[in-house]
Amino acid sequence: MTPVQKLSVVLLVMAVSFGAAWQVQDWRYDGKLAKQAGQFQTDLDAIGNVATSQARAEQDKRLATEQKLAASDQQHTRELSDAQRNQALLRDRLATADVRLSVLLDATDSASGCDVPATPGAIGVVHAARRAQLDPTHAQRIIGITDAGDQGLIALRACQAYIRAIAR
Repeated sequence: MTPVQKLSVVLLVMAVSFGAAWQVQDWRYDGKLAKQAGQFQTDLDAIGNVATSQARAEQDKRLATEQKLAASDQQHTRELSDAQRNQALLRDRLATADVRLSVLLDATDSASGCDVPATPGAIGVVHAARRAQLDPTHAQRIIGITDAGDQGLIALRACQAYIRAIAR
């Protein structure tokens, strides 16, 4: 063999061994990459499952809060309608003289100028403290004021219940 032939054989052997080494490395890295891709997919699936369960838990919390708020709103509406119905009934009873609104008088107050006797007479059957009946129009105004106050208190309780439900 001539030196050129020897050199060509050596170069050929080097090229073949380089190609074989390249192929072995390719197989080896393909296995590692496939393993990493599988692990990556497993991690992605786990993260997706956790995110889904967290989203479901948050949605359940939101739904529970909405149900509490709806129940609170129904209770508020019921309390408000009951209060309005009771106020209307009381106004009607005051208007028909079925009920009279009265106030207690201070028997020791000499400045009041009230001529109501301190002791019960033969005319009345009430043996309690002295009372004076209010004019029906003034009684209606007082009932209107208490109605507005009742509505305000009911609205305040509804707002407090809303804040409590949201804060949880």
